[in-house]
Amino acid sequence: MTSHLPRLRQKRLAIPAVLAAAALVVPAVATASAAPAPLSATASGSARHAPKPTVVLVHGAFADSSSWNGVITRLEHDGYPVIAAANPLRSLDGDAAYVSSILSTIPGPVILVGHSYGGEVITNAAVGHTNVKALVYIAAFAPDQGESALQLTGMNPGSQLGAALVVRPYAAGADSGKDGYVDQTKFHAVFAADVPASTADLMAAEQRPVSLAALQDPSGVPAWKTIPSWYLVAGADQAIPAATEKFMAQRAGAHTVVVPGASHAVMVSHPDQAESLIVKAAKATG
Repeated sequence: MTSHLPRLRQKRLAIPAVLAAAALVVPAVATASAAPAPLSATASGSARHAPKPTVVLVHGAFADSSSWNGVITRLEHDGYPVIAAANPLRSLDGDAAYVSSILSTIPGPVILVGHSYGGEVITNAAVGHTNVKALVYIAAFAPDQGESALQLTGMNPGSQLGAALVVRPYAAGADSGKDGYVDQTKFHAVFAADVPASTADLMAAEQRPVSLAALQDPSGVPAWKTIPSWYLVAGADQAIPAATEKFMAQRAGAHTVVVPGASHAVMVSHPDQAESLIVKAAKATG
């Protein structure tokens, strides 16, 4: 677009406009239904200088926040602030409340990302948070109201998770129950088949257990009904069948990509593709 203003005057006008836009970042965030503003020298300048959204990453069962390391490195290199939440893995309501409390401390826009059971957590945690601009599911559960992770795992044939599960009872004061782990001898094949064996062995040893009750807890009203979503399907997932991932993505109306041959630990084996999808969500909703 060619402006009729002299070059010097154009620069003088752009500076106060950018400062005004920066002061109004939070209240001026547009909703998905808002009409796009006309492109101008001032508007494009504001977009260039607007702060990037915070990416909040939520790991799933049988993992910890280190599973996001490759993705975090790439996001931070591209200028995105990142928080990798330590998902408690105790109960769906409690886990979602914990992540929700993190969201409440972030003043600006958020891109909320979940892997595996972490997808069910973000589906519930994002409800009521207007600063969450996008949900990104990485080989993750995206349940509808009343569905559980366990129910969705068995929706289609192909999951090897049940046969690989090791159950250990736990007791903590008045609380008691059963924790689930993936058998370390089966972890590589079931959870991370396309990850180097040495890395998968470390992941197996460091995995955090999930309370079996959390996997059976029914989900609440899903945030994906009101927040735009993106989905990465792991084409060779042995934990959540790819057919189930595609079903959940289509039902949520998610922008979907498929990584052929990828295992359930797709963000470890394919961090570039995972980060790329997160950045697309951030740019589309920014």
